[in-house]
Amino acid sequence: MQVHTAPLWLAATNCYVVSGDGGTGVIVDAPPDLPAIEQIVAVAGIVPTALLATHGHIDHIGAAGAVVRRYSMVGYLHPDDEWLARDPAAQLRAMFGMQPDGDYAPPDRYQDLADGQILELAGLSFEVLHTPGHTPGHVCFRVSDEGLLLSGDHLFAGSIGRTDLPGGDYDTLMESMRTKIAPLPPETDVLPGHGPATTIARELAANPFLSPFRT
Repeated sequence: MQVHTAPLWLAATNCYVVSGDGGTGVIVDAPPDLPAIEQIVAVAGIVPTALLATHGHIDHIGAAGAVVRRYSMVGYLHPDDEWLARDPAAQLRAMFGMQPDGDYAPPDRYQDLADGQILELAGLSFEVLHTPGHTPGHVCFRVSDEGLLLSGDHLFAGSIGRTDLPGGDYDTLMESMRTKIAPLPPETDVLPGHGPATTIARELAANPFLSPFRT
């Protein structure tokens, strides 16, 4: 498996291009910077076949429509975040006080994600973990064969996702952490939506928000 990434846009959101052994791959999260995403894809040397969105905030789906149209592929999102993702331009104005200056139109439709779903894409098996809290429809993607978790804005190195935005809830996030993330194998590599990579073991040992789950 190969993973190519770069922090993009104002929020330094990690956009990932993940591929198996073949010439295809998937894009995980699409910040509103299509040329930069195209550059990551070019460096990876793959043909993207799907966009996986961890959640509906603009820094993760601002270019979702543009990417889906550019590569003629399908986008996936949990339906509980459809209300967020339907109008990225409105999010841009509300959250950043900015006016749209590019293609912020969402995909015509997203394919729905569901907890426990397995997506067979680009020679890899992505397990969908519904982890609400940061947003109602937030998901993480686990590639168990590779010991990998793409955690979006649920778990960061040394921190967790914020819960003070519309739809966020701290208690819900912590319950998702307890039931879905903390029990994962400690050697699992974690690729978050912002900041550096980490592991489950490292976060259980040192992340103050995960202290209730230490054994």
